[in-house]
Amino acid sequence: IRHKVSHSTPYHPYDWDLVLDVLPDGTKAHVKDPVSYGVSTRRGIQAARQQGQPFCLLINIADPHKPFHAQARSGETIPDPHDPSRVFMPDEPPTPGFLFEDPVVSKELAHYYSSVRRADDGVGHIVRALEESGEADNTLVLFLSDHGMPLPFAKTQVYHHSTHTPLIFRWPGVIEPGTLDDQHMVSAVDFLPTLLDVLDLPHPDGMDGRSFAPLLKGQQQDGRDFIIKEYNENAGGSRDPMRAVQTKELLYIFNPWSNGQRVMATATTGTPTYRRMAELAQTDPAIAARHDLYQHRVAEELYDVQNDPDCLVNLIDDPAQQQKLAALRKTLEAWMVRTGDHMLDVFRHRDDPAVREAYVQQKEKEADERKGQRRKAKRKTAAPRRKQRNDLIALEVPESVTAGGPVTIELRHTLDAELGEQLVHVTLKGGPEGKRIERKIERISGEGLLEVTFDIPDSVPGSVVRFAAFVGKEYGSHLQHVQTEPVPVR
Repeated sequence: IRHKVSHSTPYHPYDWDLVLDVLPDGTKAHVKDPVSYGVSTRRGIQAARQQGQPFCLLINIADPHKPFHAQARSGETIPDPHDPSRVFMPDEPPTPGFLFEDPVVSKELAHYYSSVRRADDGVGHIVRALEESGEADNTLVLFLSDHGMPLPFAKTQVYHHSTHTPLIFRWPGVIEPGTLDDQHMVSAVDFLPTLLDVLDLPHPDGMDGRSFAPLLKGQQQDGRDFIIKEYNENAGGSRDPMRAVQTKELLYIFNPWSNGQRVMATATTGTPTYRRMAELAQTDPAIAARHDLYQHRVAEELYDVQNDPDCLVNLIDDPAQQQKLAALRKTLEAWMVRTGDHMLDVFRHRDDPAVREAYVQQKEKEADERKGQRRKAKRKTAAPRRKQRNDLIALEVPESVTAGGPVTIELRHTLDAELGEQLVHVTLKGGPEGKRIERKIERISGEGLLEVTFDIPDSVPGSVVRFAAFVGKEYGSHLQHVQTEPVPVR
């Protein structure tokens, strides 16, 4: 495996035969260096040969995850030595229909496209390494992306452009090059049974997916006219559960967490595109409506993805769609029954706001308890802390903040040379209990000033927020922790 080892290791972990994050000269491979992925591929193939074994390489290219190539931060361009084979300019990429035309958006899209190009470059180095090994004709190559672009209404959602992602197979002697299957709908849960069939291995019990190996051989399959989408929580433990079913014609989404007040936690709020959307929402009614949907959503959504793939017009109350809507709900419920989905009961009572709210609050409680258990486990196994300091960082915040608007705080840092570069975790907390709303992680070194921008939710319990920050890889071993007094939300 190369890169994203923690993401790719099951909850009941086993040892990988070889982690390819270190280059042959002993240095750590840079995750944004396309050439290094070819180097890692050669190393993995060579290691398998030395063991007299076939190889299975999981190569996770970091692009186009953030930071993008030449990503803008506070108006400056981040130095990046790993240039893609083509750098896009702001006037080149088209703006997706689910976003809006604006120079800030165009600039971020150019950086995104450049990063996609750098990912393509990495794939090129991987494939060349495979060809040089002489095993290209004896190897199945699977290329996929895990989600849509990390911008609002794509990543961390279940819209069309959240899940309509690249999927490419290269199987010499079986798949004719250039073949395109645009008839059958497949999902990530189908990968394991498919690969088992390709390798002629038996299937274990309990898999939710279904093999599409016949499609790779040019055959047809019935029952490939819809997919199910599931989302439960983000990496920070924020519970915003959603379910969806999509056909080639329609997409139905169920959001039990939506109560008109709760704001969904998603990584895309840290993007310049989102910050610009929040800014324009103050004066532009159309963008304000999109911003409100982004934050709060509604309990049910229905979109004509054939004619409206950007999911701009919610047809949930359209009389002409009610028969098809009933069929989609029935399909989703059948899937929930078959898979033992914990959302089944609340889905059956989807018209009752009290049932929806009780379900989400219970899931939030479970997530909080789980995080508490992890923190206790970390404290038991953590290495002794270095002596904590009180002179490394300081926060400067405004006297008040505006509900629904952005706020920029300043973090002054003075790090000794011996500390080198450190991570700093900056958190926005809401309400009297100080529940985390959003956290951003940056890198600091030496003496300087870091500006961090958050978006204040439209509604905050108690109308107060706090800001906090700590220096270190994780809280259990932090070098310094600071927290502000409550700041009023106007």
